[in-house]
Amino acid sequence: MHLSFRDGGAEVYGVSSHHVVKELYGRGRVFGVAFQPGAFRPFLGRSVSSITDRSVLAADIFGWLPENADVAAVEGVLRANLPEPDRNAEFAQLAVERIIDDPAVTRVDALASGLGTSVRSLQRLFAKHVGVGPKWVIRRYRLHEVTERMASGAQIAWAALAADLGYADQAHFVRDFRAMVGESPAQYWQRY
Repeated sequence: MHLSFRDGGAEVYGVSSHHVVKELYGRGRVFGVAFQPGAFRPFLGRSVSSITDRSVLAADIFGWLPENADVAAVEGVLRANLPEPDRNAEFAQLAVERIIDDPAVTRVDALASGLGTSVRSLQRLFAKHVGVGPKWVIRRYRLHEVTERMASGAQIAWAALAADLGYADQAHFVRDFRAMVGESPAQYWQRY
């Protein structure tokens, strides 16, 4: 979730479940706040999946926001609207951290078991607090690992990598990579 200020306006952007390119042009100023996974639902007051793949006016959530956004002004507004601690939001953040920190997490059932919860409970938690399902988050972070491996310059055996990431075959891996990044792994590799 991102709170973004541009040209005197402010919007909250939900998670984008697919590849998005946003071209900035001309002159102007952009300022943004990124929220930890799970942390925005208490501000929104409803399931964050309700704004997945779209944006809403920040004023509709926070009431008033400074026209000329700077760190101190935005921090003041966020602190003034700071919700009570939410154990479910904290659990959602813990679940995402587990996905990030443990590359062996490639399946939702393994994540749920490791967290001592059911798959369905985890899916509901992610819909409410993250905006996308746990399977999507797992894939996103595993595919991020792929781009890091590419950046290291090491040769990659694509079929073996797909298996390491929990894919049944290379074709499914390529499809997910293209959906997330906007191009095939080979195209990405050549470009970067």
